Amino acid sequence: MAPETLVESAQEFGAEDMIAPQPGTGDAASAQSAGSEAGLQGEAEQLRGERDQLLDRLARLQAEFDNSRKREARERADARDYAVQNAVEPFLGVMDNFQLALKAQGSADQLRAGVELILKQMEEALRGLSVQPVETVGAQFDPRIHEALGSIETAEFPDHQVVEEIRRGYKIREKLLRPALVKIAVNPAQVNNAS
Repeated sequence: MAPETLVESAQEFGAEDMIAPQPGTGDAASAQSAGSEAGLQGEAEQLRGERDQLLDRLARLQAEFDNSRKREARERADARDYAVQNAVEPFLGVMDNFQLALKAQGSADQLRAGVELILKQMEEALRGLSVQPVETVGAQFDPRIHEALGSIETAEFPDHQVVEEIRRGYKIREKLLRPALVKIAVNPAQVNNAS
């Protein structure tokens, strides 16, 4: 079949637009292509704007976090200073009295009485901080609060009773700060009866 016959038969069936190119179709494709490029550029601009907003928000959050961390460190230092101040303040009067005792020109008995008063003042300051001495002489040896440095063989005290305090122990409320150093009784009569 010749090409002219094909065009004629296509025209008979109304299919000429399938065969013949439409006028202006190249212009529509280029317009559609230009529109999609403009749409992509608009979308890219929108994404850049969102990115810039997110970066700005991230920078603000980092600054807030840094400020919060610095504020927390400052508050922690203030709390530590406050705790130290409350712990040290009762002992300033004790130090003043020790300095006065060193300057005193009294007898040994007067100095001893002055030191005993200072010791009572120190014990009061410790009580104000909830620090109490560990019970020792007359108490039964307890390895949780006592540390035995020696023993004394005796028949007048029960076995393992604390008979001498070498260094006082302290606890704050129920928590042990340091154990008391003590000597305990060893009663041979009770040890032999236990065997």
